[in-house]
Amino acid sequence: MAIAKAERLMNLALCLLGTRRPLSKRELRGSIEAYMEAANDDSFNRMFERDKDDLRELGLVIETVENLEGEPGYLARRDRNRLPPVSLDAEEAAALGLAAKVWQQARLAGAASGALQKLRAAGMPEAGDPYEGQHSAIEPRIPVHEAAFEPLMLACRDRRPVTFDYRKSNAARPEQRQVEPWALECWRGQWYLAGFDRGRGAERVFRLSRITGKVKSRAGAYTAEVPDVVTVRESVESWAGETADRSALIRLRAGSGYPLRAKAAAVRELGDGWDELEIPYGHGLDAWLVEFGPDVVVLEPADLRADVVDRLRAVAKG
Repeated sequence: MAIAKAERLMNLALCLLGTRRPLSKRELRGSIEAYMEAANDDSFNRMFERDKDDLRELGLVIETVENLEGEPGYLARRDRNRLPPVSLDAEEAAALGLAAKVWQQARLAGAASGALQKLRAAGMPEAGDPYEGQHSAIEPRIPVHEAAFEPLMLACRDRRPVTFDYRKSNAARPEQRQVEPWALECWRGQWYLAGFDRGRGAERVFRLSRITGKVKSRAGAYTAEVPDVVTVRESVESWAGETADRSALIRLRAGSGYPLRAKAAAVRELGDGWDELEIPYGHGLDAWLVEFGPDVVVLEPADLRADVVDRLRAVAKG
């Protein structure tokens, strides 16, 4: 059984790597003997979907695009499935090993381990950890609690459009978004997705904790160019409110809002249980301030105060 499945996976991989155009399920079924022997269409479809997922888990980048007949087609471009020469010294290899430990308690543990194995097979030295003994008591971890993380991570990797329901901070109910996902970024303990929102025809950033329901993959190619990593990270930073070009003045109830206090450029006690804070002001600050409810009062600028009031009224109506 194991040998038969390995042979089937190898044949599927060769078909997808050897084609210059997308191949439909019908064409793949007629090209691979194991698929021809499937009892019926349902049996073939289940087998093909499992095989496709297994190949992706093994690292093969499989694209889903429409062929000339408008059917979903599949191919694996050679330029996207070729590992360049790997040249790492022992310290660089150890740094990668340490980074992989970050994912040991997340659902990416298998992917991180598999990536290291592939790099070692390509010539990366298997060195000891030069930091051993310095971090035995505390080890790095990245918590991932959002159910949307894994399907979005796979969609970013495979360049597959997705749809999901998203609830904005000032909205009473979620609305569906059609997105071409670019990258996931963790910023100050929150995960964000940067991508192209087809409905709005522009780049958008989504906080994963506000995605409701399941993330669904869609067939078809991207319609917008994917920017480089630096641009995506700057977008996430900006939409998370970390790119500040102004200052806001707020009143904060004493003993509350510690994240705001950590961000403040200046803090002054007002008495009567309130403090005055000067906060760097960038995109997204209004949504963040709303989360602190009655513990925060915006003094200036006026447009920020108005935005916060509008959001609070929308929540109250919800």
